[in-house]
Amino acid sequence: MNLKSIVKNSITFFLLFLLVKVHGQNKKVDSLKNELTLHTKKDTTRVNLLNDLAFEERRANPNQAIAYLDESEMIAETKNYSKGRAKILYVRGTIDAIKTNYRDGFSNYEKAIKLYDSLGFNEGIAECYKDMGIFMSHNDNTGRALEYFEKSKKIYNKYGKEAELAELYFNIGWANAKVQNYDEAQTNYLKAIEIVEKTGNKQRLSACWGALAITYSNQGNYPAALDYYNKSLSLAERIDSRSDIISSKSNIATIYYYLKNYDKAIEIFNETLKYQKDDYNVSSAYTLNNIGLAYKEKGDSQSAYDYFNKANALFKEINNRTGVAYSLNNIGDIYLETKKYKQALIHYENGKKICLEIKNYKGLCHSNLGLAKVYEQKQNFNEALMFALESKRISVKHQLLKYEVEVEEIISDLYKNIGNYKKALESHQQFKKLNDSLFNKENIEKIAQLESEYKYKQVLDSASIRELKLNKTILSTSQDLAKTKQNYLWAIIGILLTSILSGSFVFYQKYKSVKIMNQNIVTEQKLLRSQMTPHFIFNSLSVLQGMILNKEEQKSITYLSKFSKLLRIVLENSRDKVVPLIQELDAIDNYMILQNLDADPPYDYSLIVDENIDINLFLVPPMLIQPFIENAIEHAFTPDQEHREIFVHLTFEHKELCCTIMDNGIGIDAISNKTNIKKKSLATTITKERLEMLAKDFKTPGGITIADRKDDKERGTRVTLLVPYKPNEET
Repeated sequence: MNLKSIVKNSITFFLLFLLVKVHGQNKKVDSLKNELTLHTKKDTTRVNLLNDLAFEERRANPNQAIAYLDESEMIAETKNYSKGRAKILYVRGTIDAIKTNYRDGFSNYEKAIKLYDSLGFNEGIAECYKDMGIFMSHNDNTGRALEYFEKSKKIYNKYGKEAELAELYFNIGWANAKVQNYDEAQTNYLKAIEIVEKTGNKQRLSACWGALAITYSNQGNYPAALDYYNKSLSLAERIDSRSDIISSKSNIATIYYYLKNYDKAIEIFNETLKYQKDDYNVSSAYTLNNIGLAYKEKGDSQSAYDYFNKANALFKEINNRTGVAYSLNNIGDIYLETKKYKQALIHYENGKKICLEIKNYKGLCHSNLGLAKVYEQKQNFNEALMFALESKRISVKHQLLKYEVEVEEIISDLYKNIGNYKKALESHQQFKKLNDSLFNKENIEKIAQLESEYKYKQVLDSASIRELKLNKTILSTSQDLAKTKQNYLWAIIGILLTSILSGSFVFYQKYKSVKIMNQNIVTEQKLLRSQMTPHFIFNSLSVLQGMILNKEEQKSITYLSKFSKLLRIVLENSRDKVVPLIQELDAIDNYMILQNLDADPPYDYSLIVDENIDINLFLVPPMLIQPFIENAIEHAFTPDQEHREIFVHLTFEHKELCCTIMDNGIGIDAISNKTNIKKKSLATTITKERLEMLAKDFKTPGGITIADRKDDKERGTRVTLLVPYKPNEET
């Protein structure tokens, strides 16, 4: 039998295993670096910034990420910041897993879970379980991987985290696909697609289509595979996603491989390898393996052998046992073709041993077929038949059609050599039947049709639309001619009345919408004017002038710097409906620093943020808190009061973000008695109006209460703000 008929090796499809956000990543890193430069204080905010930077840099720059974590850990330990320490352990685990240092990675994940559990932060636990599942799947332990994925899924389902569920379903599909459970893989990929189509995440949708295509291709359903590959590539090109374009093109190259256009396949795989040179890992190893397979089918055994050995060395380096087994089988094929049977047996046996340990059934089929081929060439037909029948059993059980085709042909030849012609004929007939179903003319025509549809889809759609419009016009004209003049008149009247009513309704809705929008804009503008009144600006400039005339050069420079920074923050925040909580607190800090530069005695100001609040994760309306601090400065204290205290405290309980502002002044009751009740603070009134609108818009609690602290047997005023908020989805 011709050695060229050895089974087509299972070319490995390029797939980005983790769904990660690629667009805007560099921009996000730059933004975090800028924030870190500005925030030099060694507190929980700096810990969060360092952790976020480490997470963003974990793939592209792992050494720098570790440096960020080392600094973060020192601060977190000093501040006893448990949530920050848990995030540090989680990111360290991720970095170790990426480097395939699985033992340390697993240990860090478990420590992070214990800390998150003590804090009651279940989403952090779910994230750890998800990554542990990915880690187990990389380590060829699919059973444990699925257990961890299931734990993560329960938590995400409980809290309705759709984006995280989509990523989880993708990874569950990938884990099943690795062990050839293609039906289960397709079920999970389709669940992920259903979610990402609703959320509108085009990059994830492209990746899901590509992954689904891989399962169809591995089952031999090339038309369905090419259809999904083209969908993935088309979407990746529209959103300019470099990683997904590489993935889709590499997978399309595998279709060229199966269609025996090896030069085209090699060309595309080499392009992929150039893109992967900065990330030389498991995907690079599989690309090297794929180039070797294409050279092998071209008949260039030496080039194939070279690439298989490169792939094998890299697989061993990164401890990827699935890849090691594949490359061993492929090297065995080269030795078999060149009639070096002893070396071929060694490589097939080693590959089979690994495949049995990790339950890689496709690899087992390959190893057994290779062993059958070697023994056939050595005229040991009974030994060869034993391995061939074992390969058939596995391929039938796991629906590996390509291997079923090849094994039936080998079994037919072996029965013929043994002298069992009846079974030889049965196997040959089964081979012809399976081969026709895999490579028949209809499949080739479907592939060509799908390629054509991909290239000319817009033209065909446009022609269909024009034809449909023409048919409708002809039908409409025929019906109009058959109508009486009276019916025609009534139809026109009906259309006119409907148009008038519809137009009136649309106009009313637009008018109502514009009116509400204008009301919001006016309220926002009033608030901005109340925050930075001309009176305040005039006073600030007068203070600055006095400093300059008194030749207080350093003090005037500092005052001008703080004043300009505060003015810039207020103007920048005025453009946005919501800003990160960290920016709101930064504005308050700058305002108080500015006030204290000229205050005598200075205000004893303190800002406390509860440990369970991550100030990067909340988006809040800008400048809600500042007007009340300004009220305290202007009205709360008598001129002779020496110790003037202003205290701001942020808490987050029962999904309510609460800000309490307290002073130790004369109290709101004394202020009300001292001044006309009608001259209530304009800023307070505007803020109340704004809170009512924002609470409805954000669908979160919002409100304000002002009380005299004498009720608590203390002095001063207490303002309690329920701040409407949105989660910051970019962090």
